[in-house]
Amino acid sequence: MNIQWYPGHMTKAKRMMQEDIKLIDVVIELIDARVPYSSKNPDIDALAAHKYRLILLNKTDLADASATAEWENYYKEKGFFVAKINARSGDGMKNISNVVKEACKEKIARDRKRGIINRPLRAMIVGIPNVGKSTFINSYARKACTKVGNKPGVTKGKQWIRLGKDIELLDTPGILWPKFDDKEVGLRLAFIGSINDEILSITDLAYELIKFLQLNYCQSLVDRYNINEDVDSVHILEQIAEKRACIKKGGELDIDKAAAQLLDDFRAGKLGRISLERPAVVKDK
Repeated sequence: MNIQWYPGHMTKAKRMMQEDIKLIDVVIELIDARVPYSSKNPDIDALAAHKYRLILLNKTDLADASATAEWENYYKEKGFFVAKINARSGDGMKNISNVVKEACKEKIARDRKRGIINRPLRAMIVGIPNVGKSTFINSYARKACTKVGNKPGVTKGKQWIRLGKDIELLDTPGILWPKFDDKEVGLRLAFIGSINDEILSITDLAYELIKFLQLNYCQSLVDRYNINEDVDSVHILEQIAEKRACIKKGGELDIDKAAAQLLDDFRAGKLGRISLERPAVVKDK
C-alpha cells in the first residue's frame, strides 16, 4: 500500500504556524509512542529552528515499554528534551511544566538579567493528526479547552490557552507533510488512525497489520482471538471474522467488518502494548 494524504487545510495551517513561530519560546511536539519516528513531522525541525524543543511521547500505555525507552534515549541523544506521558490517564503530566522551564532556563535567566520577572513562557503545541493533542491540552490545563475526537482533523484553528501564571500555550491543527518518501511511514500512520480511514482500504490495511503482528507480536493475535497463527494473513482475518461472528446475510464471512474490528482493537490497545518501529530499523528523515 502506498498511502499519501495531505488535504488543503494543512497548507494553510502550516503557513499560520510559520507566522506565529516568532512569538514562541519553546515548541512542544507530541508524538505517538507506538510510532515515534513516523509520527514526528520532519517539517517541524525547519519551522522550529532556533527554538527550544520538547518532545512528548504520548500514549505510552499502548506502546511496548522497552521500545519507548529506546526512543526516549534516541531523541535525547539528538538534543531534544523528552518526556513520556499518557495524556488520557494523566500519567507523567505533573512534570511537564518543570520540563518546559528546564528547556527554557537560558531564556528565563536572560529575562531576569534584564529585570523581567514572571513573564509567561510561550509554547506552541504541534503534532500530526490524532496523536492526542487536544486530550493533552485538556489534561494539562485541567479543564476542557479543546474539542477531543478519535478521528484526524478535529482541531481546525489556533487558540491560546493560559496554563497558570507560568505558561501560555498556542494550540495548532494537526499537520502532516506533503509526501511520505518511505511508504512504511504512511502505512504506520494509517495503522494508528492519523490518516483519514475514508481514503483507505481497511481490509488491505488489516492484512498489512496482521503481517507485522505475525513477525513481531504473534501471541497478541492468539491471545485476543484464539486463532491458529500458522497461516497467511487472509486466513487469519477469516478466522477473526469467524471468532467475532462477522457474518453477512446468507452466512458469508464479513471480512471488511472483521478488518475494522482488528484495527479498532489495535488502536484501543486491546491487542496489548505494541510498538510498530524501533530506532535500529528506521532511516533518519
